[in-house]
Amino acid sequence: MAAIHHVFTLQRAAQILGRDEDLLWELADQLEPEDGVLWILDIDDKEILAFTPRGIETLQEIIKDQMENAG
Repeated sequence: MAAIHHVFTLQRAAQILGRDEDLLWELADQLEPEDGVLWILDIDDKEILAFTPRGIETLQEIIKDQMENAG
């Protein structure tokens, strides 16, 4: 496995995928760290949800599966 050298915030992932942040927040609840989701811990106990490139791919797969099963 290649080293992770960058991540995408929830907001950036929503922009990349053309989806609502709330949807991605709900989908992220289904993911584990090995799926490419992680938390960035900042000062003042602020936490930011982020995705590795693998996380973006995983979200794309979930969204595609949901769209196929809905139709």
